[in-house]
Amino acid sequence: MAGHTDNSVFIDAPLDFVWKRTNDIESWTELYSEYAAAEVLETNGNRIVFRLTLHPDENGVSWSWVSERILDEAAHVTRSTRLETGPFKYMHLFWEYLEEDGGVRLRWVQDFEMKPQAPLDDAGMTERLNRNTATQMSLFKSRLEAEAAAMRRSA
Repeated sequence: MAGHTDNSVFIDAPLDFVWKRTNDIESWTELYSEYAAAEVLETNGNRIVFRLTLHPDENGVSWSWVSERILDEAAHVTRSTRLETGPFKYMHLFWEYLEEDGGVRLRWVQDFEMKPQAPLDDAGMTERLNRNTATQMSLFKSRLEAEAAAMRRSA
């Protein structure tokens, strides 16, 4: 069995702004509430290899992993894969940016499978990811819309 999530949020901001801002990985600590660090390790054309580190959990552990992200700016999609899988057998992420009603519908799709020894099974991780994704997307929306509004006021 495998896990799958598919979530989206509407962001009232221009597509080019949302694309550039959400693909600036080193600034993810400003967009996400869960990341303590986001470090680009390698860039080669449209391929980015990066390390993400979470804020310490209730046990004081800071989880970290390396991922690869491929950007297709013409199609406004990204595809990511965890290179250091941790508790996952695999984790693939797909982001899609769709222009809609003067803004952007940002869609996140995650396909994964948990290792047998992982603390959560596929269903448990699906529930956890859906809950956390809603939180993070809400932050993206409020933060990006505020930045876009400030840019419009100063223009």
